[in-house]
Amino acid sequence: MRLPRLGLGCMNLSHAYGVPPSEDEGLAVLRAALDGGVTHLDTATLYGGGRNEQLVGLAIAGRRDEVVLASKCGMAQVDGVKVIDARPDTVRHQVDASLKRLGVDHIDLYYLHRWDKKVPVGESVAALAEAVDAGKIGAIGLSEVSVATLRAAQKAAPIAAVQNEYSLWSRNPELGMLEATRDDGIALVAFSPIARGFLGDSVGDPELLVEKDIRRNMPRFQPDNWPGNAALLPAWRALAAEAGCTPAQLALAWLRSRGEHVVPIPGTTNIDHLRENVGALSITVDPALLERAGALINTGTVSGARYAPGPAREVDAETFE
Repeated sequence: MRLPRLGLGCMNLSHAYGVPPSEDEGLAVLRAALDGGVTHLDTATLYGGGRNEQLVGLAIAGRRDEVVLASKCGMAQVDGVKVIDARPDTVRHQVDASLKRLGVDHIDLYYLHRWDKKVPVGESVAALAEAVDAGKIGAIGLSEVSVATLRAAQKAAPIAAVQNEYSLWSRNPELGMLEATRDDGIALVAFSPIARGFLGDSVGDPELLVEKDIRRNMPRFQPDNWPGNAALLPAWRALAAEAGCTPAQLALAWLRSRGEHVVPIPGTTNIDHLRENVGALSITVDPALLERAGALINTGTVSGARYAPGPAREVDAETFE
């Protein structure tokens, strides 16, 4: 499927980065996105235990035809605990529950949020294919998967999008997924394209992050690795200034240069940051400067793994040694 070149990741309006904004504040961000031409909204069963889908549903009420709506199944909160479960019956139930929370009768793109390694991926995807046939969803996506898992899934049904983390500091898709999706006409939807705020120069001191901010448990933000990563920021700021844009815009420009099929979905709780991200669509950065950006921030220069060992075991995407 053809997605807009920039979307909005809606997770942090309800989930993962400490105390979320109020419902009114979240709705204001979502409506500002729609008003600003950001029509691809990405949510999930997991986010806020379903509250994020409800929030997105409120925001698009009366504007459904403007939106390319994406959500996910296979990972949910059960009694406050994250559970990966992509058995076919669970998938079927979660499709219907997503539709109800969103207040729609059709979701344009619906992902398997995680491959449940206890279930052959083809069985989970076949359940999603039933939802396509029933008109409940328009297309099937996969998230945090490897090329091998993509290939296995494609034997069960067509895959329209793969959503994996991709940014200057998380290059895992370059281990095969970037090429595989391009060759097969699949959208590569890049989550955390601004490196969870790092490339937007907005983190400051990770020690000051609120208690429930997931970055507190991510290796790159912890004391052993943060000083080395923060040392990259002065040169990063200088590159953005040379390009005539903000650091976040440079990060998005670099991603968009990776291929017409690459679709960043930055998230934010701040309308000014939202507008800044949208501004990345209208800037042109010299390819030589983008190459310098890639040489400055990459797998070899960034300190720390993408995830701590526990969360790392949940994902299937290719990983650097």
